[in-house]
Amino acid sequence: MKRVQIFLSVNAAKWLIAEAISRRPEVQTALENGTLILKGGTTTSCLSAILTGSHLRLCGRVTCRGAVANLKESSNPHTVLLSRQGIRSLDGLERDAFLKFGPECVLVTGANLIDCSGGAALLAGSPGGGSYGAALSAIETEGIRVLIAAGTEKLTSGNISSAVALSQRKHVSASHGMACGLLPLAGEVITELDAISMLAPVKSVLIGKGGIQGAEGGSLIQVWGADRDVDAIWTLAGQCSTRPLGGCEESLLECRPGASGCREHLSCVYRGQHAHGYA
Repeated sequence: MKRVQIFLSVNAAKWLIAEAISRRPEVQTALENGTLILKGGTTTSCLSAILTGSHLRLCGRVTCRGAVANLKESSNPHTVLLSRQGIRSLDGLERDAFLKFGPECVLVTGANLIDCSGGAALLAGSPGGGSYGAALSAIETEGIRVLIAAGTEKLTSGNISSAVALSQRKHVSASHGMACGLLPLAGEVITELDAISMLAPVKSVLIGKGGIQGAEGGSLIQVWGADRDVDAIWTLAGQCSTRPLGGCEESLLECRPGASGCREHLSCVYRGQHAHGYA
């Protein structure tokens, strides 16, 4: 029996979650059959890099400026269908793709908020959540299996249903970045703690959250079990801590006033429209 304590930054946790998902039998089967779909985000981009060597385009993201978008369009796709033969973009075609597939399909998506009951939701700063938001109903009706990759930094003490009901894009006086509503997600939430148990037959407990000087949002986790299994987690955690931020490089640049998405984004203080005196 060995016991260690590991620290995972938010980014390292994303890579650990992606590593665990990449090894799931149903994910490997879907990849072989050409029925694996990834919805772009930092964690799913890590997964894409592991499986194909290519990162995905990021769209919305939360930074120190709030909820912002990408500055420029990139040739890399955002939502993709993966197979052993390569990547096929589903951008703008999500609903048709979801209607084509059924339970044999696995969709991996991120989330911006999770709760203790397994609920999850995505922020939506575009009208209706864009083409992906319009396609969400097809995911549920066609029985597509959904894996939701989200670290514990996304955990709320409240519940998703209340947050979804209370959030809105419209009639927000001012917002750090675009005002957002929430799109509820149904599926299996996978955090860094779940990832550890998926990667090795060990036990783990979260013993600390957050920190300073880059540790903000990170996780201090105690792991114990057989020496060999604990050593494997220790090694993998170290490897994940050296990896870059997920997302193709061009899409990591965040929007500025006048960017293409500004026309759809509401209440953003950075556009100079400082409603009610906010700046």
